[in-house]
Amino acid sequence: MNNILDVVIIGAGPAGLSAAIYAKRAMLNFVILDKFLPGGGIASTFELENYLGVGRVTGMAFAEMMTNHVNELGIDVQMEEVLSVNLSGDFKQIHTDKHLYYTKHVVIATGATSRKLRCKGEDEFLGRGVSNCATCDGFLYKDKTVLVVGGGDVAVEDAIYLSRMAKKVILVHRRNELRAVKSLQERVFQIDNVEILWNHELKEICGDNSVNKAIVIDNQTNEVKEVNVDGVFIAIGYIANSQFLNHQIKMNQQGWILTDHRCETSQKGVFAVGDIRDTVLRQVVTAVSDGAIAVSEISKLV
Repeated sequence: MNNILDVVIIGAGPAGLSAAIYAKRAMLNFVILDKFLPGGGIASTFELENYLGVGRVTGMAFAEMMTNHVNELGIDVQMEEVLSVNLSGDFKQIHTDKHLYYTKHVVIATGATSRKLRCKGEDEFLGRGVSNCATCDGFLYKDKTVLVVGGGDVAVEDAIYLSRMAKKVILVHRRNELRAVKSLQERVFQIDNVEILWNHELKEICGDNSVNKAIVIDNQTNEVKEVNVDGVFIAIGYIANSQFLNHQIKMNQQGWILTDHRCETSQKGVFAVGDIRDTVLRQVVTAVSDGAIAVSEISKLV
């Protein structure tokens, strides 16, 4: 085997790019791979306001800032799709659509993909009134009316969070009872500016330059309603981007990777960072932290 790398970083979102910076500073022999442009899912977020020291910035601008940072350090993200991996043994194999890499360590930073409703207007207005992250974008809707779709923990947590700033929150759920834990249900039921539309489904998101209306249907009576809203939050969960790993490391039932406090997985030498981890908070700040922790640990082993 020729040119065995110290580490291969899979994914160039905030977690992967942070890992790359620490790998560069530690003078490790590494590559960072992503099938898309660097930046990750944050690039599709309308604005970011809660990253310390940066202030309010669009998601696209923040992704560009991160990319410029790694480029200034001489780090090039290789535009390659990882097709399969072999994570056993001392030397792991990473198969992409262009190369086969051998490496002592792997950092998995492939993140998650928001589940879609696949209703009309969802993609068209993404970043212009449609969001998948209340924590990221909620501040944009101060004193406005927003609609949240879902009935699980995430949707109810989003409704509670948004109720603190929005004039009104409309929670749309396709069933006649919520799936969220009872403690969350009790909290949301007590909030005056949260209205729940039971047995309703979102069919279309409308607007001009941004969202101004949602069309919902009562799935019991087939009655169609038009609701004036300023924003729509899709909160029906996320899909872990872990399918390519073929269960070679331990995950929970939803596909989130289990790690220890050092971000190392069940497979020695394999680390998982950012949103792909089984974690309590999926934010840029935690992703960047994970990337730094993982590579700091790897640098002690090389």
